[in-house]
Amino acid sequence: MGMPASLTLSERIRRIEVSATMAITAEALRLKSQGVDLADFGAGEPHFSTPEHIKRAAIEAIERNYTRYTAVAGIPEIRRAIVDRHAADFGTDYTPEECVFTTGGKLALFNAIEVLVEHGDEVIVPVPAWVSYKDIIQFAGGTPVFVETSEADNFRVTATMIEAAITPKTRAIILNSPSNPSGAIIAKEDLQNIVRLAHERGIYALLDECYVYLCFDSEPVSGASVTECKEHIVVLGSLSKSYAMTGWRAGFALGPKPVISAMNKLQSQSTSNTNTVVQHASIAALTGSQQCVAEMRAGYLEIRDKVLEGFKSIPGLTCTVPQGAFYVYPNVSAFFGKGGVQTASDIAARLLSEAHVVCVPGEPFGTAQHIRLSYAVSSNVVNEGIKRMQSFFGSLR
Repeated sequence: MGMPASLTLSERIRRIEVSATMAITAEALRLKSQGVDLADFGAGEPHFSTPEHIKRAAIEAIERNYTRYTAVAGIPEIRRAIVDRHAADFGTDYTPEECVFTTGGKLALFNAIEVLVEHGDEVIVPVPAWVSYKDIIQFAGGTPVFVETSEADNFRVTATMIEAAITPKTRAIILNSPSNPSGAIIAKEDLQNIVRLAHERGIYALLDECYVYLCFDSEPVSGASVTECKEHIVVLGSLSKSYAMTGWRAGFALGPKPVISAMNKLQSQSTSNTNTVVQHASIAALTGSQQCVAEMRAGYLEIRDKVLEGFKSIPGLTCTVPQGAFYVYPNVSAFFGKGGVQTASDIAARLLSEAHVVCVPGEPFGTAQHIRLSYAVSSNVVNEGIKRMQSFFGSLR
């Protein structure tokens, strides 16, 4: 049924679309409910269970009746745990007053954009990029300015590329390293140069550190370690991927007091405090042993190599080597024009309907030649998925 003629939705909601990754997840869940056996590489969600000490902290919080409202920004203990963890790992010097705990990393990004971006402001986004950046910027009335990176150069982002995109309307730059969807890492020197460039121009560097601890070939790096540029840096963090806590919705932001205060004000009129039990569980995650993070990172690296080795058995499929996160972003353009396939979206749709392999097409990420697969899955899923992809792509040749 169509929308009733009398119903007029706001202009702001008509600027955005449903998240492409969430739409894929919903369709996969629908097929699973019908008994379809899927090789699911769709959602970016760890297949590991939340570590036991984190779950135990949540149970203890409930038993102690830590179930009431807290300060909007979170209890002092969680904010202290966040700033201490970031200081220990990256040499930053934030205070609890420069931290807000949010209902997931996405809310941290949403609130930061809402308090910083005016109508007509531009926000620079290197592509390929996470699907929600564009819509969150547009919801705030801003304009995303996409900076294309080169697959031949492993999707590298440099200060020179960013500088060329800056205009008098530029308000912020979003930097995501490791990247969703490509798994590319912004080299330490490039990241620091971009942060310094932003600071010099009075532009905010929004550092999406969702996957910062999932680096394979180098130590994790935060652009916020350039502490002399702190005035124009906002760190957007998440416990979801590092600690296998996606459903807990635990995120945070670190930044200048005026920005964090504004985000706190906005949050006070929307979600208020994040789930109190989750705050206590997150303290355990951040202050406890980080061995679980190292073990999961090693597991992802092993599965990454297994997936890349499997891709070698599919002629025409090419892929950069992800340096972090848990995604592969293969180029499927060699199959365009074959078997009725014209686009990456066509391939993703037919992989789902014919091969029962779940992936996300590249168009929402800003490139038209790729599909994204999350390899945060078991070895059995990888084996079955590669087998099905071999058959599907083989039928297109």
